[in-house]
Amino acid sequence: MTVRVWEPSTPPGVGAASPVVDEAEAVEFLELFHAENPEAGPAAPRIRWVRAEIGFTGTYQHTSAELAFGARVAWRNSARCIGRLYWRSMRVRDLRAVREPAAVAAECAEHLRIAFNGGKVRPLITVFAPDAPGRPGPRIWNEQLIRYAGHRQADGSVLGDPRYAGFTEAVGRLGWRRPERPSAFDALPLVVSSDGETHLSTLPEDAVVEVPLVHPELEWFAELGLRWHAVPAISNMRLSIGGVSYPAAPFNGWYMGTEIGARNLTDPDRYDLLPEVGRRLGLDTGREQTLWKDRALVEINRAVLHSFAAAGVTISDHHTESARFLKHLEKEERAGRVCPADWSWIVPPMSGGLTPVFHRYYDTPHLRPEFVADEDATRASLEGVAPTLPPTVPTRLTPMWTYLGGRRPARS
Repeated sequence: MTVRVWEPSTPPGVGAASPVVDEAEAVEFLELFHAENPEAGPAAPRIRWVRAEIGFTGTYQHTSAELAFGARVAWRNSARCIGRLYWRSMRVRDLRAVREPAAVAAECAEHLRIAFNGGKVRPLITVFAPDAPGRPGPRIWNEQLIRYAGHRQADGSVLGDPRYAGFTEAVGRLGWRRPERPSAFDALPLVVSSDGETHLSTLPEDAVVEVPLVHPELEWFAELGLRWHAVPAISNMRLSIGGVSYPAAPFNGWYMGTEIGARNLTDPDRYDLLPEVGRRLGLDTGREQTLWKDRALVEINRAVLHSFAAAGVTISDHHTESARFLKHLEKEERAGRVCPADWSWIVPPMSGGLTPVFHRYYDTPHLRPEFVADEDATRASLEGVAPTLPPTVPTRLTPMWTYLGGRRPARS
């Protein structure tokens, strides 16, 4: 099912002008790129060209090598991600020529197919058109390419994921038809805005690979009817490289089990499964001292890891991933680089004190290139509020020949 609607706040064919690229950020990035890629030659000629391009157009275009490097380093700099050991292996799909909303949505579905890779999930990023003066790039409203609807019920409860109840209502107003028989795991449609148009599309079935959740020992666990999608593709974070902003750049690694089993399925404001699982385990859920929550949490996480492994889908446990992160930290230190890390995100949400990442402090510098999650994108992904386009700013551009030796090119 696909419908098209016009964005009320942005008439067709009209777009606000994006700010001019910060030249200092561009130079900073180019110096980093050439320092870590000596085969690219000296930085000075490239910097001179980019300064001229910014002066003439207000922005500049990354080479394919610069784009790939910038995207991978943005992952390397992600302080909240524990799985950065394989940052160099991220595959980069350069789709900067794509900005039409339906085409963006179709390529997002293709991203999911490529990333799934027959179950051997591969780190992947798809980079769409950047913001440019006078023409903002496309915006993907969804927080992740695959997330489940939250259907509000007459009694005030929510069937599905309560986190996305507001978004579910918003896409309904845009024309999405809920399934005749709503379930707790209905994939939400993709919403993409670009060039004054908002496009709503349902993900193809072959792009949404899900894993039914069963327990290795508890037969009744399958009766809960749980499942989860295989590819965690974040889609509402802006990729910023050398001052150039790519607002639509969905990317993924693979799941760490606790993301599903200790957060998505168990947080009280999400699927809140602990009480039901505790009851079925026959635990005393009336007193915290029985540690019933801890015991139920372990069994849910065992089911997640077992199910993904049985389905042949890549997943990692929090102990393995913690050890990998410390290996990444050591490699970065040997390379003479600082590795930013947010302790509250790096330490797993289950058995944190049993993992080696718990027992140390981390540096928290702000490094670029980076992935940015702003309040505007968060509102779009949770409430279904149309993303705000970059503000209009006065633009003073310098003739390109000023940067190229000061001589005006002769007219032919």
